[in-house]
Amino acid sequence: METKTLVLTGASRGIGHATVKRFSAAGWRVITLSRQAFTDDCPWSAGAENHLQLDLGSTDAIEQGLKDLSKLLPEGKIHALVNNAGISPKKNGGGRIGVLDSDYQTWLSVFNVNVFGAALMARGLFHQLKAGGGTIINVTSIAGGRVHPFAGSAYAASKAALLGLTREMAHEFGPHGIRVNAISPGEIDTAILSAGTDDIIKNSVPLQRLGTPEEVAAVILFLCSSNAMYVNGAEIHINGGQHV
Repeated sequence: METKTLVLTGASRGIGHATVKRFSAAGWRVITLSRQAFTDDCPWSAGAENHLQLDLGSTDAIEQGLKDLSKLLPEGKIHALVNNAGISPKKNGGGRIGVLDSDYQTWLSVFNVNVFGAALMARGLFHQLKAGGGTIINVTSIAGGRVHPFAGSAYAASKAALLGLTREMAHEFGPHGIRVNAISPGEIDTAILSAGTDDIIKNSVPLQRLGTPEEVAAVILFLCSSNAMYVNGAEIHINGGQHV
């Protein structure tokens, strides 16, 4: 059987780590992209050979990264692209940054990584995705649909924009056999949790617990599988019912 290939941005921790492990266990080849160099904290086979250091906030870096990535794809096929990279600036002490505290550079850097980077990756890998009958998963956030106590205005707006981009890409790419969907995680047990999350779990999450990165990765794998071949343009909430 053909070995499937996943390209994953933002692979250095949390949901990215769990996604690499889940897909690797399922027999996929995973090519990771992140701002950091590959480290021993990423304990999967062939990790260093299948890793590219790439800053999605730079259009020049993306252009070069796509050229470097093509060298890792001798058959010219990708079966899945997961746009997981994202940044969420905070105040000193971890407080959220509102509109009044956000300068132009903040908006630009957040949208470059969280939205424009995803669009440019999808455009740059379109032919490889088409050849592989591939799918795209955009990782948005519950903050894209409601005011969140810890997510700043630029981050929240970028995640709402990414959901809109998902719909546009599902419409445009669908006729070429490429499905595009979004997942919207809520409170997930990662290293970037903010103080006060316990109150959100108690008051706003019906399941009364954090989600795990492994649970998010399992949904991503499902959306990339043959079991989801008619799912296109969807937003899957992974938040224990926090959105209801």
